[in-house]
Amino acid sequence: MRDVYAVVTGASSGLGFEFAKQLSAMGYKIILVARRRGKLEQVQKILKTPSIVFEADLGKTEECIRLMEETRSLDIEVFINNAGFGECGRFYETDAAKELSMIDVNVSAVHLLMKLMLQRLKSRVSGGYILNVASSAGLFPAGPYMATYYATKAYVTSLTRAVAREMEEEQSDIYIGALCPGPVDTEFNDVASVEFALKGISAKKCVKYAIDQMFRRRVIIIPTLRMKVVCMIAKFFPTKQVVAMTGKQQRRKKKI
Repeated sequence: MRDVYAVVTGASSGLGFEFAKQLSAMGYKIILVARRRGKLEQVQKILKTPSIVFEADLGKTEECIRLMEETRSLDIEVFINNAGFGECGRFYETDAAKELSMIDVNVSAVHLLMKLMLQRLKSRVSGGYILNVASSAGLFPAGPYMATYYATKAYVTSLTRAVAREMEEEQSDIYIGALCPGPVDTEFNDVASVEFALKGISAKKCVKYAIDQMFRRRVIIIPTLRMKVVCMIAKFFPTKQVVAMTGKQQRRKKKI
């Protein structure tokens, strides 16, 4: 068993749950972070290594800071910045409060936790790993009918690329990367009130690939060949056409 920790935010279900399981199986002690303590305690019971349940609403700045302060004495090597959610619908019809909350979690929390964790890893002798869970949505110019979600994930991928380059120019041993999957079979669908038009991959498969690529120090991680091809082809089409095609795909999720 490793005498170091991995932090997983949004660990109560979906990709976060899988990250916790697979990192625990690798020997990491786990810090499980989410709003639902009961769910976290259920996850805790199946892990193979010691773990800590940390109940927090990361949409609140003070909770992000509390997470970092209360774990300061622990040797954290891996930080999975996973908490996030989506929403689908016409921009003028979707709930503004839910969208602002989405920005707080998907953007502000990811940004702040990444910054605080990076500052912490800078003083660590052997560096460490920060993986931001974004989406293939962050690799497209815009996403009609999921406009806010696509914008938040574009922020994450842009920020990740920039900071990863800063670390590379410093010849730092700290890894910064972003996981950008297409459809994954998780609770995301229910929270966003959507049904994927394309078949999703399993969370287990997505996370297994993500961890492997993280340790290989791949900055942008796209788990399936299909999504890699789609993202590559999109670069050769006019932006207006790509946005229109993306919007058509999103409409099929909710039959808008």
